[in-house]
Amino acid sequence: MNKKAPYQPGIDDLITLQEAAQISGFTTRHLRKLAINGDIWAKKLGRNWLTTVQAVEEYLARERKPGPKPRKSEKE
Repeated sequence: MNKKAPYQPGIDDLITLQEAAQISGFTTRHLRKLAINGDIWAKKLGRNWLTTVQAVEEYLARERKPGPKPRKSEKE
């Protein structure tokens, strides 16, 4: 079996969320939320989150539905 190894960037590939915000147009707060939820690859080093340009570009390439999520209706 040929399993694909998880993505592990080198230290030179890492960027701060501030740099990722400039690339993506998102706020650092939104990027931090994406990182915590696992929606974008990121690692926390001390108190700072780091990601990669590749991770940002992969997230931006995904199809997303912006706006509020539909409410769940209660079944009766």
